[in-house]
Amino acid sequence: MKKRVALIAAGCIAAGSVLLSGCATEVKATVPNVIQVQNLEDEGTISMSTSEMVKVAPDMARIVYGIATEDTDAEKCQQANAEKLSGLLEYLKGQGVAETSIATTDFSLNPMYDWSGNKRRLTGYEMRTQVEVSDVALDQVGSLLSQGVAAGANEIQSISYYSSTYDEAYADALTRAVELAKTRAAVLAEASGQELGSVIGIEEYGDRQEGRYVTSNMSMKSAPGAGAAEEAVMDMGVMPGEMEVTASIRIEFDLLPAQ
Repeated sequence: MKKRVALIAAGCIAAGSVLLSGCATEVKATVPNVIQVQNLEDEGTISMSTSEMVKVAPDMARIVYGIATEDTDAEKCQQANAEKLSGLLEYLKGQGVAETSIATTDFSLNPMYDWSGNKRRLTGYEMRTQVEVSDVALDQVGSLLSQGVAAGANEIQSISYYSSTYDEAYADALTRAVELAKTRAAVLAEASGQELGSVIGIEEYGDRQEGRYVTSNMSMKSAPGAGAAEEAVMDMGVMPGEMEVTASIRIEFDLLPAQ
């Protein structure tokens, strides 16, 4: 009679961390969340889901500035906003920021009303422009924040950090996830009285592209024309910390009879 063996394990077993040499990248291994071993009529497979996480230090940043102006006249409001925008762009280009790294991503002109009393009363206009600056070297961030405000911006809407070596780190995490799956699958195959065969299927999942960026919680806004904004960021430090790059796979192996 042909034997029938089934081994199913679920859960997560914590593994130790490994400190890589060179760039001191920290790697943490997550042992398979799902393990399935099936052997029906001498033909079996083993499926595993594994993840690896690599930490890297960001070396680039993306800054989103805001420019807000107010005036009782719509045309004057637009003109004031355009002047501030021109000043900011001139400053950025003077600091060596490439034009391809600067984008005006949003702008709006809206009326402002006084809602007191029984009816609304038009009091003026507010215009807002958003400027996104990408591919900023980390050592430039502090000065671009403070001097950018002095040049015309009165809002810092967000700062995001990322690594120029993200793709290499992700490939490293993928490789380690496969290696981890092979190691654990071999142990389970042996425990079930069989041998691990070749890979018959592999799937990558969970590649979150938004994981490329680590967004700071810092933001700053001031009333249009106020000078407090410049003082608020003049001595701002830049401490992005580390970012986590995670790769997850599902891999299926053949199971062979033990020799």
